Amino acid sequence: MTDQAFNQDDLGRGPYDLTGKRVWVAGHRGMVGAALVRRLGSESVAEIITAGRDQVDLTRQDQVESWLGKTKPDAIIVAAAKVGGILANDTYPADFLYENLMIEANIIKAAADLGTEKMLFLGSSCIYPKFAEQPIKEESLLTGSLEATNEWYAIAKIAGIKLCQAYRKQYGHDFISGMPTNLYGPYDNFDLKSSHVLPALIRKADAAKTNDDDALEVWGTGTPKREFLYVEDLADACIFLLKNYSGYDHVNIGYGDDVTIRELAETVQRVVGFEGELRFDTSKPDGTPRKLMSSERLRSMGWTPTTDLETGIRQAYDWYLDNAAD
Repeated sequence: MTDQAFNQDDLGRGPYDLTGKRVWVAGHRGMVGAALVRRLGSESVAEIITAGRDQVDLTRQDQVESWLGKTKPDAIIVAAAKVGGILANDTYPADFLYENLMIEANIIKAAADLGTEKMLFLGSSCIYPKFAEQPIKEESLLTGSLEATNEWYAIAKIAGIKLCQAYRKQYGHDFISGMPTNLYGPYDNFDLKSSHVLPALIRKADAAKTNDDDALEVWGTGTPKREFLYVEDLADACIFLLKNYSGYDHVNIGYGDDVTIRELAETVQRVVGFEGELRFDTSKPDGTPRKLMSSERLRSMGWTPTTDLETGIRQAYDWYLDNAAD
């Protein structure tokens, strides 16, 4: 490939056929990666490639280049990332920025050098400005200030989007990006020191029920609104994009509706069966007031989610009881 510049509008390609392809899921041990591996199992791929940290440290450029040079996947889904909730992001900003920058830059560069046919990079809804117009459209990227508690992770993910676009623009690589909303489901992180709000509420509600407590503590005021997508739906959307989308712009992957943190906590109470009261700790941060993404672009392509919030929480709670409960 020469160093000519490509017109981003000239890169639209037909559907990408996964039949007989070797697909690497980077980050297969995480919640998203595990769901992607399960979803790819229903496709006619030749091989689902995975690698743990004992095989390749994704923050090390030499290891990524060596490993990819040996395995040579046809397609890659980048679900590997250092992730966490408000507390973790706010406590370890350097780790979140550095590690995510290294992971994505190493994979994207090595994939480009090897001529990988297709790659899907996954970001996060936190890439958008704190006070973006709701529901948030893809065009809102870089139009305002970020939420301070997770700006380090957001900046890294924005850089990943732009790196995919840069390789697409300069070299014509078929690299695309998807931006999931808040996710939950099997293999979620239920560690209260680093988890997101929904798994934290599941764990705390289960403990409150077990201990016969009179109240469930919820961080913040309960008024912020959040959108949640079941991780199995996210995996299905990713395969849909990998097969059907080949554009320059990133694509939002959301549920299409949101709830207040109070409403979320009440739903978790109902699913878990905890009958005490909710107690809001207003000394803890709320984060962004609202973060509902517009999924109009993805829905116009023909994809919609199938798992409602209560059903998804029930399935996540069942998995927690079977696998993660103390």
